[in-house]
Parts: sequence; C-alpha cells; structure tokens
Amino acid sequence: MRNRKFRTYSIKGLMLLAVGFMFLNLSWKTSKDQTNNQPKNISQDTTNAQATEQVSFTNFVNNLYEETHLKASNLALPVFEKAVTGFMNLKNQNALSNSKNIITIIDFTKPSTEKRMWIVDLKTKTLLLNTYVAHGQGSGANMADNFSNVAESHQSSLGFYIASETYFGKHGLSLKLDGQDKGINDLARERAIVVHGASYVSENFIKSTGRLGRSYGCPAVSEELNAKVIELIKGKTCFFINGNSDKYESNLLATNTLNQNFSNLASL
Repeated sequence: MRNRKFRTYSIKGLMLLAVGFMFLNLSWKTSKDQTNNQPKNISQDTTNAQATEQVSFTNFVNNLYEETHLKASNLALPVFEKAVTGFMNLKNQNALSNSKNIITIIDFTKPSTEKRMWIVDLKTKTLLLNTYVAHGQGSGANMADNFSNVAESHQSSLGFYIASETYFGKHGLSLKLDGQDKGINDLARERAIVVHGASYVSENFIKSTGRLGRSYGCPAVSEELNAKVIELIKGKTCFFINGNSDKYESNLLATNTLNQNFSNLASL
C-alpha cells in the first residue's frame, strides 16, 4: 500500500515537473517571438543610410572635381565641395535656374594677385572661366581678412548668393546679387553689392601696385571680361564666396536634407 502511494506521488511529481517545463518553454518562445517582432532600430538604420549617402556625395564631388580638371586651376577641393553642397541645397529649394547648372566660386583665402574666381558648368563638367576678382577696401589690402554685412563698411561678405538680374549703373553693365545667408550677406541688395567691371582689376594694375585695386565690397572683375561673366551667370545661378572666418556658418552647408534627396539632385 505504501509503495503504491509512493508511485502515485512520483507520477504526480513528474507530471507537475513536465507541466513546469512546458510552461517555461512556452514563456521562452513567446519572449523570443516578441523580441523578433520588435521594430528595428530606426535610428541606426537612418544613421547608416546617411553615412552611405555621404560617401556617395563625397565620391560624386571628387569625380566632378577630377573630370572638370579644377586642381590644375588651383581651386581647392574642400572649397569646391562646400560650393557644390550649397548649390545642391539651393537646387533642392527650387531657388536656382532650371536651365543653368552653373556655379561661381570665389576664394578669398587667396591673394588678389591670383586668379581666385571660377565659373563652372556642373552639367557639362566644364571650367568656363578662371579669372581675377577684387574684394572690398575694408576687407584688407592684398588679402581679404575682414568681412561684414553692414552698409558703408566697404567690406566683402562671405557665403552663398543667387546671381539675379542685370542693370546699367555707374559701372555700366552690372549684376545684382541676393545673399542667402541670414546675418552674413542677406543685406547685399540693400548695400548694392553687385558684380561689375573695374579698371583696377587687371594684370597691369598688379604689376604697378603689387595687388589688385579694391571695391566698396563688390566682387568686381575686369572690364574686358565683365560682360562675359555676367552673361554666363545671370538668371538665378549659384554664387559662393569662401574666406577665412571663424564666424561664418550656413544652413546651406548642411548635408542632412541634401543626402535625403541626393539621388535626384546628383543627376542635375
């Protein structure tokens, strides 16, 4: 009788143990399924996608730089990359011409005795012009070191502009510029900062004075090339002035929005 009762208890114990294992196995499976069904780490996926797009954009700029042979004209790759970044962002905002994919780049980290203005057709990958350009009297002598958005400062302003419409003024044919960087160059139109020709922008002037002449803040070019420059860039094209300044910041240099639309923008 005692043995039969023991066997009965043993069977019950085994049954309870089996049920316990079944419950634990079901709980583990449910937990595993819940883990597998959890949403993916969207933040990580986004970061990876942005990193991939950044690499694509960098490769695009490097290839464009090489195919356009800009190194031979002494345009630095980092300056070109900044200019193209701003161009792409302005393009994304529908702020630029649909018929022109031209960008003008001025690098005021170089002295006025060097050809520091480039006009590039990004679609045809062609350097259209590389020439001299003057900076403002208040920005420095041979080098432009000081920049301002203030009227009557006679200083140049850095940043992105849109080359807009032409007019005839005291310097003859001129081209209005609309500054796109708030607080940096957005008063350009009010200050009458324009592209125009000037007799003090020439190699003869450099030979006689050791530098170019200076404007009241306008990116002045030679009288001989003025009409050509304006014809190439008028009608809402991108215009970028680079310079040495720790204060210059621009939303147009941001890459997050650019990268999200890069596949469309890269085709121009």
